[in-house]
Amino acid sequence: MTRILDGIQSPADLKPLAQEQLRQLAQEIRDEIELVTHRTGGHLGSALGVVELTLALHRVYDFSNDRLIWDVSHQVYPHKLVTGRKDRFDSLRQFGGLSGFTSPAESPYDVYMFGHAGTAVSTALGVLCGDQHQGRERKVVAVVGDGSMTCGVAYEGLNNAGGLKKPLLVILNDNRWSISQTVGALATYLDKIRSAPLYREAKQELKGLIERLPLVGMPMERVLETVAHGVKHTIHGVNIFEELGFDYYGPVDGHDLPAVEAALRQVKDLRKPVLLHVLTEKGHGHPGAETDSQRAHAAKVGQAPALKLAGPAPASEPDKGKLDPPAPPAPTKSWTQVFAESAIELARRDKRVIALNAAMPEGTGLSKFQKEFPERYYDAGICEQHAIAFASGLAVAGNRPIAAIYSTFLQRAFDQIMHEVCLNRNPVLFCLDRGGIAGDDGPTHHGVFDIAYTRTFPNIAVAAPKDGHELFRMMEWALKQDVSVALRYPRANVPDGESVLFGREIRMGEAEWLREGKRGALLAYGATVYPALEAARRLAEKGLDLAVVNARFAKPVDEDAVQRLAAEQPFVLTVEDHQLMGGFGSAVLEAAQNCGADARKFARLGIPDRFVEHGARPKLMEVLGLDAAGIARSALKCAERAGVVTRPIAL
Repeated sequence: MTRILDGIQSPADLKPLAQEQLRQLAQEIRDEIELVTHRTGGHLGSALGVVELTLALHRVYDFSNDRLIWDVSHQVYPHKLVTGRKDRFDSLRQFGGLSGFTSPAESPYDVYMFGHAGTAVSTALGVLCGDQHQGRERKVVAVVGDGSMTCGVAYEGLNNAGGLKKPLLVILNDNRWSISQTVGALATYLDKIRSAPLYREAKQELKGLIERLPLVGMPMERVLETVAHGVKHTIHGVNIFEELGFDYYGPVDGHDLPAVEAALRQVKDLRKPVLLHVLTEKGHGHPGAETDSQRAHAAKVGQAPALKLAGPAPASEPDKGKLDPPAPPAPTKSWTQVFAESAIELARRDKRVIALNAAMPEGTGLSKFQKEFPERYYDAGICEQHAIAFASGLAVAGNRPIAAIYSTFLQRAFDQIMHEVCLNRNPVLFCLDRGGIAGDDGPTHHGVFDIAYTRTFPNIAVAAPKDGHELFRMMEWALKQDVSVALRYPRANVPDGESVLFGREIRMGEAEWLREGKRGALLAYGATVYPALEAARRLAEKGLDLAVVNARFAKPVDEDAVQRLAAEQPFVLTVEDHQLMGGFGSAVLEAAQNCGADARKFARLGIPDRFVEHGARPKLMEVLGLDAAGIARSALKCAERAGVVTRPIAL
């Protein structure tokens, strides 16, 4: 049997298909997503949940002209498969391959590159208004998950759209989960709506009844709206979406493709804001998704799914040789695991320690903390602004809050870091997972700006451990400070050799000397310390003996160390897994000026002024010259410029 998916080159190929063919195609899409993501990694559950919705959208609309905006956009694998990217799908999230999110560089069917939640309504409204200013008439659709609906910015967008009365269609993709289960009062409210009868159907039946009655005096539409207002409150109580100016339709079974398609055709040409409530199941079709703690949110690389394929084997099967087999897992723990274990141990020692995250208990490791200390754990939903303001209140009350949030997501709470935390001197320990290059999720998730945006404020220290042992000791130290501390660590495993370098105790703004040398120095920060040590070892074999210093702090920088390095060394190369602008190297140059050191001796190695593409972290570190070999090359160039090297050295 020929796969229908093999014949889909664009959304236009979906429109002639019969319902039986569409059901087969939906299964083929799920099979393809399962096979590929279990080799490349990726957002499995969310993608499996929107297959029928994706097919219905592309059958009803023409998104080569109309605009489709996916909130977060981690659920767009079915969309990619039917918009001309099927032949490259096995390159998903690989260096040089397809992004795991929407990407305008890949396809005209993608409007934005998104990776953060909550902004689809606002951006879709902007596109719609912009089109109208340009005299363009096209449909604009925003698909927003119920998890994203916990974001405050989502309601700011709904409020504005309802007030403007623009013909925007917002699809509420309600699967009761974001990454973990959706939390808060909204989840309870949506439960009530799910269990209620279809309000729109009731209203249409009511309209038909009224039209058959002999009414005198009051115009028909006024009667209808007056009675409908009562019906709305009888069936649903106060419908928040209608109160915000949207016509509400639903809920509709999101896996009943004919029903979804019929609902879309019903609302397509309405000249008003509309919210279509679609019920889906995250991980739909994936074995065991209904009992998975994250509804199969992310695929585990190398764990092949057990599938019954609807047709011949897809082109991406293992025996085709298109992808190398995954490397065996590293024997060491991840930074996230070490953080979680450290937080639990510190909470055992101090009852004031409370942990919180913004809808990422699994990703940050705090699900383990939650199990041991459920009464001292909070999930704020996808509301980083609220989470940090809430953490400041915990601190005001005398607690020691640990806010575990990805580096790239914490930047959403920039104002709360400044105002509620630093300005008011409420000590919060920020633990920034995914600090630096985050890997396959790409530029929306690389945490390469956190040093710059945290060190600008008073009353906060900015630090990074070199290994897991130092992470625990930094957390222990940070929870005793009367100012906030921001710790960053990467999406990676802790270094294998960490047991060799226990180091000295942590003191505010004090660096750690790891290796002596007189022909130059590497001043490394955080995750780049061990690569710097390896680079120094390689150069020592070539006769170039360099000192290596673990900076530990980007704020305050150890000015004594800076002064000593400038006085004793012919050159100093700072190394960081962060954007060069405003980063650790910039902080060192500022410190050199403050203490009167010769800033001309300092060079910086880090991430240039561009967004870095997606790819495995080791590959991207190699491309950026931040692995051991790249650091050694940069140090050698510094040595040549400083006149330290008098003969060619081959690396």
